Amino acid sequence: MKKVTVFWFRRDLRLFDNHAFFQALQKGNVLPIFIFDKIILQKLENKNDHRISFIYDELINLKAELELHESSLYVFHDNPLNAFKRLTQEFQIEALYFNQDYEPYAISRDKSIVQYLTVLNIPVYTYKDQVIYEKNEIVKPDGKPYTIFTPYMRKWKEEFKKIQIQHFASENLLRNLYKTSSFKLPSLSDIGFQKTNYIIPSKEINNEIIKNYDKNRDFPSINGTSKLSVHLRFGTISIRLLIESAKILNETYLNELIWREFYMMILYHFPSVENHSFKTVYDKVEWVNNESYFDAWCNGKTGYPIVDAGMHELNKTGFMHNRVRMITASFLTKHLLTDWRWGEAYFAQKLLDYELSSNNGGWQWAASTGCDAVPYFRIFNPDLQTKRFDPDYEYIRKWIPEFNTNDYPKPIIDHTFARERAIKTYKKVHQ
Repeated sequence: MKKVTVFWFRRDLRLFDNHAFFQALQKGNVLPIFIFDKIILQKLENKNDHRISFIYDELINLKAELELHESSLYVFHDNPLNAFKRLTQEFQIEALYFNQDYEPYAISRDKSIVQYLTVLNIPVYTYKDQVIYEKNEIVKPDGKPYTIFTPYMRKWKEEFKKIQIQHFASENLLRNLYKTSSFKLPSLSDIGFQKTNYIIPSKEINNEIIKNYDKNRDFPSINGTSKLSVHLRFGTISIRLLIESAKILNETYLNELIWREFYMMILYHFPSVENHSFKTVYDKVEWVNNESYFDAWCNGKTGYPIVDAGMHELNKTGFMHNRVRMITASFLTKHLLTDWRWGEAYFAQKLLDYELSSNNGGWQWAASTGCDAVPYFRIFNPDLQTKRFDPDYEYIRKWIPEFNTNDYPKPIIDHTFARERAIKTYKKVHQ
């Protein structure tokens, strides 16, 4: 059997500045692999899922690049443990390298792989790649994790001042790949999905947009956000590269990247937030959960134009402007008194940049159930939000052509009634 060092691509689909890949290449004779995880794929209801198309196209690109260096990419469609059982039968594995993931499923999956390989005396090396600080690197003086963003951010920046960002030039070590003829890539239909006509924003860092981010980010009709979240999600861009730009160009943008790490570490330290309110008292909220209202929200037919425009944008493109994410989430949880988990699950199905920690954190923020969330009595008024952030209805008209015609539905609920009902309902859990 041929000896190889295995590198496992996961949320880091790039050959450049890839930490664990760099470390593996130092050792040499690296066989890169990717696993289409059946356990994850089985949960995806839509066989036209844009994210699977995106990953698949990125794998085609990676494989082509690796083949320029007389290597290839070995792609499995299996559950990860089975994939490693097959690998150990085909190769003599000297070591496995991969980058850390902080989600509950990923942690238990990785643990089972490490246990399996440890029995076979195969060492496993893991590295930090998708964040600047992980686990217990940013904690309170008593060693406990922060649960309020501002002190976390201050400590993050304090620590950040002390370091020089280190890049890992994996792209310069590709001569150390395992030499092999091309592996066959399973087709999309082999893994049970179909190609979709999605449009992915460029992964180029647009310095102009980042420079003006604080001025433009709240206006959905302006091209004022970087749209790099999908690339951060799948690691087609290096967080270290992006942080360097943010540090120089715009503090507000840097803060958003720190929010991302904050929510990742909340999920890591408090995995129960995946299914429960961070502030457990709010698990007692008596949600109305009216299914026809929920359907109206999903399909952009609530009669509140800014909410409906956001849902049309999401359903059509897999993207929703961040300000509008807050408005639509607030509307579902407060106006319609629908359990935040319903909205979270819907976004999880639709968002190209879906990331459990940020999605969960954002929904719990809007529903007032999360750490450092908006207070329950603060309820976005969709009309006031429109006046402030889409005063000329540019965004609304773009996504709702029937706006201001007889075809556009009347509001499904009265704002004043909904607001008072929400405050009363939330107040109850404090009594």
